[in-house]
Amino acid sequence: MDDVKQVFKENFLRYASYVILERAIPNIIDGLKPVQRRILWTLFQMDDGKLHKVANVAGQTMALHPHGDAPIIDALVNLANKEYLLDMQGNFGNPLTGDPAAAARYIETRLGSLAKETLFNPHLTPVTPSYDGRAQEPITLPAKLPLLLLQGAEGIAVGMATKILPHNFSELLRAQIAILEGKPFRILPDFLSGGLMDPSDYNGGRGKIKLRAKINIIDEKTLVITEICHGTTTESLIRSIDEAAKKGKIKIEAINDYTAEKIEIEIKLPRGQYANKTIDHLYAFTDCEVAITSQVVVIKDQHPWEGGVEEILAFHTELLKGYLKKELEIEEAALLEKIFEKTLEEIFIENRLYKHIENVETYEKIHSTLEKVLHPFHKQLSRIPTKEDREGLLSIPIRRISRFDIEKNRKEIASLQERLLEIQKELKNIKKFTIRYLENLLKKYGSLFPRRTEIQEIEEIDKRAISEKQIKICYDSASGYLGTKLSTPYALEISNLEKVLLMYADGTYQVIPIPEKQFIHTKDCPLCWIGAADKKTVFSLIYTEKKNKYPHAKRFIIKQFILEKEYRFLDVDQNLEFFTAESEEVVQLEFKPQPRHKNTPLEYALDTALVKGVSAKGVRIANKELKMVTRMEE
Repeated sequence: MDDVKQVFKENFLRYASYVILERAIPNIIDGLKPVQRRILWTLFQMDDGKLHKVANVAGQTMALHPHGDAPIIDALVNLANKEYLLDMQGNFGNPLTGDPAAAARYIETRLGSLAKETLFNPHLTPVTPSYDGRAQEPITLPAKLPLLLLQGAEGIAVGMATKILPHNFSELLRAQIAILEGKPFRILPDFLSGGLMDPSDYNGGRGKIKLRAKINIIDEKTLVITEICHGTTTESLIRSIDEAAKKGKIKIEAINDYTAEKIEIEIKLPRGQYANKTIDHLYAFTDCEVAITSQVVVIKDQHPWEGGVEEILAFHTELLKGYLKKELEIEEAALLEKIFEKTLEEIFIENRLYKHIENVETYEKIHSTLEKVLHPFHKQLSRIPTKEDREGLLSIPIRRISRFDIEKNRKEIASLQERLLEIQKELKNIKKFTIRYLENLLKKYGSLFPRRTEIQEIEEIDKRAISEKQIKICYDSASGYLGTKLSTPYALEISNLEKVLLMYADGTYQVIPIPEKQFIHTKDCPLCWIGAADKKTVFSLIYTEKKNKYPHAKRFIIKQFILEKEYRFLDVDQNLEFFTAESEEVVQLEFKPQPRHKNTPLEYALDTALVKGVSAKGVRIANKELKMVTRMEE
């Protein structure tokens, strides 16, 4: 048995680790889940400037992804609909309406210019063998954009989940510039669906936001929804409005969806309903207003890590600075090598060093002779020529030697040296270079991604206040019926949001919803009180016990109940003598005559008894047998 437990424990831990690291939670470095990274890497390797069938891309990605083509296609469509990294052709569905994409064989995609410019550099990309060892795939991409915050992410793993909200492209880059300049900054979510947002409780990604759809009043009987909340679709929004109408929360005459390129949901109101008052009901009872909680969980150093959006952006800014520095260093090394090669070639040709090896017989002696004649020129070179460098000189064809243009070569070297000085200057102040890089991205792409979600303070709507109204409930004591569809002289007015409390003379009580017509009592079990179950009314009563008929006083509040379940406020061996819900009630108790005892009535103020629980025992008033209780007139 212990062996089985150990097997389950080991396998579950392995499975949990796999789901967390390899499927559900994005990496903090590039903000991508493995399937997204594999799609982008495949598109990078396939890139020829032309569009590719999504089915073909999925097939190529399967060489790296061990879970079939369906999740690859879904992830690619989702990635494309975020509108940052991929160009699309064909029907990729509509995340605003919930419409699905066309089949993968009919739609096409390729890397967008932003992705090509900011995501890839093979020299900076760490790789690992794919699941079957036949190919190499990136561990992370050297992303120069904070994709994690730009696109957002959602995922559910074993024992944890992440929900990172998307942010605005330009605002993120400006915040990175502020970080580099040591200035304060604030970043807030931004959604493709637009809408209105109150970020008061966002708390840097550790809290929540309120979102509202944008609703325009066309006239007093017509409302049009033009922007919706993130996480909803026009279909789900219309469904929530229909459900609210069925429950009586709002009243509508018709709802029409005219959404095409832009959202347009028209709501027509019936007689007696007006647009300016209906808007609050839509926000209170439908998906026109939602609250979204942010939970930032990512993979950092191969472990789950929870933080805030400011910390993530600061981390990405340091990463960007490091990537740009490495790229400059790589270019610097390439320029130095190019200058070395051109200078060595010029020395070899201009000084006719090839003449020294014309009559040398063996290949080894050619190398030793060339090494010897190059020795006086070492000071002109950045490093000592190696055997590979000498091989390069020996492979120069005669035609190229004869046509060698020294002036042109020197101009090229001067140009390379000029660029080398620029790079060395930029390396000395990498912070300024990083700021210029971000500013260039803003200038080039910033106008393509304007803020779509409007920021404003959203006041809390009191749902009870806007939906509460008084309802007249009639009660027929003769027939025992209660309801809104009766017509009797006795009527009770309560809020439509309240429940009805029924107190019976046999010591039982029950709470029911407001009925249209319901039989509530018989002649054998009459009501002693009927009203709203408001959880604050104080009930006072006098009861006697069957064994001795001594009077007891009791006061209580009914605070908890289950609808239509029968409860007791008196035990079965107790008789109700007097019941009231009035405060400061004074009663007179008369007792049965006893031999040789003076029979004097007793006045008793019910509010002298303590308010206790509904099931608590009462306090004994007198050790005499009760005859009757009457209310004292004021």
